[in-house]
Amino acid sequence: ARMGLPALALLLAAGLLHTQAFSPTRSFQLDFKENCFRKDGVPFRYISGSIHYARVPRPAWRDRLLKMVLSGLSAVQVYVPWNYHEPLPGIYDFSGDRDVEAFLDLTAELGLLVILRPGPYICAEWEMGGLPAWLLWKPDIVLRSSDPAYLAAVDSWLHVLLPKIKPRLYQHGGNIISVQVENEYGSYYACDYGYLRHLLGSFRALLGSKVLLFTTDSTRVEELRCGTLQGLYATVDFGPGSNVTEAFGAQRRVEPKGPLVNSEYYTGWLDYWGGAHASTSSVLVAQQLEDMLQLGANVNMQVVSWGAMPSELSALEYMFHGGTNFGYWSGADFKDQYKPVTTSYDYDAPLSEAGDPTEKLFAIRTVISKFQPLPVGPMPPPSPKYAYGWVSLRKYADLLDVLDVLCPSGPIQSQFPLTFEAIKQAHGFVVYRTELPRDLLDPATLGAPPHSVCDRGYVMLQKEYQGTLERDGRTALRVTGRAGDTLDVLLENMGRISFGANISDFKGLLGNLSLDSSPLSNWLIYPLAIDTAVQQGWPHAALPKSSSRGRAGPAFYTGTFETPGIAWDTFVKFPGWGKGQLWINGFNLGRYWPRRGPQQTLFVPGSVLRVGHPNNITVLELEGAPFTPLLLFLDRPLFNRTLSHST
Repeated sequence: ARMGLPALALLLAAGLLHTQAFSPTRSFQLDFKENCFRKDGVPFRYISGSIHYARVPRPAWRDRLLKMVLSGLSAVQVYVPWNYHEPLPGIYDFSGDRDVEAFLDLTAELGLLVILRPGPYICAEWEMGGLPAWLLWKPDIVLRSSDPAYLAAVDSWLHVLLPKIKPRLYQHGGNIISVQVENEYGSYYACDYGYLRHLLGSFRALLGSKVLLFTTDSTRVEELRCGTLQGLYATVDFGPGSNVTEAFGAQRRVEPKGPLVNSEYYTGWLDYWGGAHASTSSVLVAQQLEDMLQLGANVNMQVVSWGAMPSELSALEYMFHGGTNFGYWSGADFKDQYKPVTTSYDYDAPLSEAGDPTEKLFAIRTVISKFQPLPVGPMPPPSPKYAYGWVSLRKYADLLDVLDVLCPSGPIQSQFPLTFEAIKQAHGFVVYRTELPRDLLDPATLGAPPHSVCDRGYVMLQKEYQGTLERDGRTALRVTGRAGDTLDVLLENMGRISFGANISDFKGLLGNLSLDSSPLSNWLIYPLAIDTAVQQGWPHAALPKSSSRGRAGPAFYTGTFETPGIAWDTFVKFPGWGKGQLWINGFNLGRYWPRRGPQQTLFVPGSVLRVGHPNNITVLELEGAPFTPLLLFLDRPLFNRTLSHST
């Protein structure tokens, strides 16, 4: 999606199939003569919404999908993030929250059709647009191109994924009516038709000749030129500020016949750390949906002049339910500077981050009811929330004092810094350690080349926190010390860029640090396996560490709380905390950063909590915890506060 958007993505479509004798077999096709979708030979229209199973805990899948059904939707649009399922080359994970087949089977059980978007690139504001970071182990790889190394990895993945999809195609008795190939490829600089032809061949070989395959691009001439290919039906995406005539005219230049399709109709935007919280008017969203479905006079005339009838339009809302970027899965944008996406993917969508129906949902449902009957039955109520209140934490240890636990294999030695990718670390954190080569009795400048700290570097000298270096921000600190003093820099990956030409987004120290322009050398590099340790019960199962109470900088804090006989959803606030990562019962709930905002709380699904046993909280605070470390559990989120900050 460019970009995954809450507000209304409308898939305006009128039609599909070559006219032919209607057979009793199941089919979903394009009718180029009558300009309509035909399902089993009969003109058909759907209203669809997007949901990302990777952003919703598996126990909540049924609840979210049922609410989509009861909103009047007849289809859902689903991305498959490659990196979510192939964490290392040839190592696949389709278990638990990653069981895409179970998710698709659930959509079928609830009577929903599926528009599948399996990539291999998806954008979606997801880490690296869904591409696995291990592709960058080959530093000169050209992503999204005919580069043989890239195509080999793509082919291996498609040969695992698409056989799971084929029996679920509509033609084979399933509910998947169409499949997108790549995603907005025209916006990528490569413009490699050989790559698109290769994908088309792979999809056809693995899915068969009958399934409807399509592409999505913006309405720009150059992007439609580079993103479309004969054999893939070309659709466009555009927002409410666009001229509908011009936008569909752009599609007509590449698809003279066939349905008019807006795959993503944008009426909102995503949240970046340090930006404002995006919101859109329910009244505006509902009115635009009604205008699209009715095709008011001007639009109706222009669409009819292309042969499309108002009753044959379909609509897609993107996002209908956003969910959460748990763990390290949030991506980033690059618009003159690096812009990481927040943990919450709420998007002011019709279903909130916690899956609750909003005013916007009911407004949309009312509009849909004017065009088709709604399912019988009441909308399920919001899931119950609980304010568990204040929980006291205690400092467990400074991060630098537990490197033996977090990096059990020991450090890698290198004359100069190595990237995350060079040491095969996908996400999270790496410590870079060296020694001061000389006495610094007067303050010296510890500096990094521009854009080489990817993405944040927490600097410690003799284990004392000195400050933070930041990509596109502060790149130098003044330090003093003695020859032989230990210099540590904890590097944080804030999420790889998910859109544009910069998706080869290497992490770590990309250049050497220097003291007064003199390069530092002889580094020890510690890739940290924090999640592995926490999932195994650390530090709650470990012996307590004695640690200095007030030391700033990266440190672990622990605490527990019990639920009063219930495990309801909740939201956790971080009063006085700086920036860091939160785990509850070993589950990584994502990044918090209240000092930067706008997001002030993290969503905690009730399915993560335990009843009758203590719930273990682990916090990695990176800059400095409050003197009295407390967390506050609330029954509602706080998205909307942005504090001023300097870079």
